[in-house]
Amino acid sequence: MNRTTVSLIAATAALAAVTGFASVNAPDGGDEAAKTAKRLPVERTSLLCPEPSTSDLAETSYTAFTPSSGGAASGGKAELLPAPKVLTDTHQGAKDRTKGLKPFLTQKSPGKPVTGEESGAEAPALVGSADGALAPGWTVQQTTTVSAGSGRGVQGANCVAPDTEFWFPGASTAKGRSDYIHLTNPDDAAAVVDVELYGRDGAIKADVGQSIQIQPHSSVPVLLSTLTGKPYTNITMHVAARSGRVAAAVHSSDDELGGDWLPASVDPAPSLVLPGIPKDATSVRLVAFAPGSDDADLKVRLASPTGTITPAGNGTLHVKSGMTAAADLGDVTKGEAGSLLLSPTEDAVPVVAGLRVTRGKGDKQETAFIPATSAVGDRATVADNRAKGSTLSLVAPGKTGRVKVTASAGTEAGEPVTKTYTVKGGTTLAVDPPVPSGLKGSYALTLETESGGPVHAARMLELPENGIPMFTIQTLPDDRGTVAVPEAEQDLDVLQK
Repeated sequence: MNRTTVSLIAATAALAAVTGFASVNAPDGGDEAAKTAKRLPVERTSLLCPEPSTSDLAETSYTAFTPSSGGAASGGKAELLPAPKVLTDTHQGAKDRTKGLKPFLTQKSPGKPVTGEESGAEAPALVGSADGALAPGWTVQQTTTVSAGSGRGVQGANCVAPDTEFWFPGASTAKGRSDYIHLTNPDDAAAVVDVELYGRDGAIKADVGQSIQIQPHSSVPVLLSTLTGKPYTNITMHVAARSGRVAAAVHSSDDELGGDWLPASVDPAPSLVLPGIPKDATSVRLVAFAPGSDDADLKVRLASPTGTITPAGNGTLHVKSGMTAAADLGDVTKGEAGSLLLSPTEDAVPVVAGLRVTRGKGDKQETAFIPATSAVGDRATVADNRAKGSTLSLVAPGKTGRVKVTASAGTEAGEPVTKTYTVKGGTTLAVDPPVPSGLKGSYALTLETESGGPVHAARMLELPENGIPMFTIQTLPDDRGTVAVPEAEQDLDVLQK
């Protein structure tokens, strides 16, 4: 074996630990290598928070948290820096400007959340990075309250990691609705992005959505209605980077139904889980899209507290290839919390999906969005929970699962508390999560799968105001705080065979 191969193995292991990429291919014996690979904490990660609001009445809090991880590197820090909305400097100028910025929020140790606040319409997008002990599972929650006007309500978002592809089923350019796609570039080189829109009849011509350039360390908001010639009620948006990588987030504002962030769906898959529909939901809309060449026929089921049921009149959904399908499920939960389960009726065709959930009636309505999401896995975290108003929903779509939930220390005071929940297969369990003893401020929830499952989860945060049930929902996918890294000796043995 030559020296180049040995160096490549070492470089791959280092890259996995830093970036979180866990795919390592050996020439022979790859399956054996994967089975015996060690899982190590990531050493560096990045998150990006979109520009929170254009309302002068907006009040935004940011809460950052890293759960303690065994075997994590010592030291390190996590910072959030402002990202200019438009950056026209040269490449070198962009780098210099970023280095000179004062951090908006700095976290120095895991186990305790830190928070910061912004007000008004001038709050910028934030570019964040964490290393050392702060990197594995680093989570940032952005929560904005807007008391009046279009989009009023609670607008919550998990700040997301940069990537090269995102799917957003449930966007809209309908009258009274303003949806913006926020594209943020964390890197030193410009990124080039295509934004593609798909309606019920297929692709929507949007020439100006092609080759959007995002300068280094900057953020670009794009109003979706400027990309289409006419209004569309249900749209699936595909964001794909031609070069570089970005974080993508959709902000939706409705003149009558309030506003919130519309998160990206999990990658296309034949079966999907959409957890955490509130028990008092007055209206639920399902939007799905099949990106491949085949049509998808989906079985639609609701996992209730007592078992899995078929929604009346909506037991199946046909999704044509390349077209967006929607189904209004009404008050599907009927006073009991639930989660939606999608699975193929016959052929397994990958799809993406999302829900628009409405609470309240008349002029006191408020909306949030639930994307199809991956399971809790080894560990998942959500920040910015309050002493009152947080609801944790857990669903086991298959086998019964057992999950440990830890409430962190508070941002100002409070000691961690842990509680374990068992979720029966095919059911949704909605609970008031544990609260730190002596809590002052907000806190984080960390979920760990102990046995069985898989278990999927979502957190609803309620902050009612003036009779409006203002709320937001965040899903809790695996935090990918560890990666599989092959052992050097084992790799050498494999390559020498």
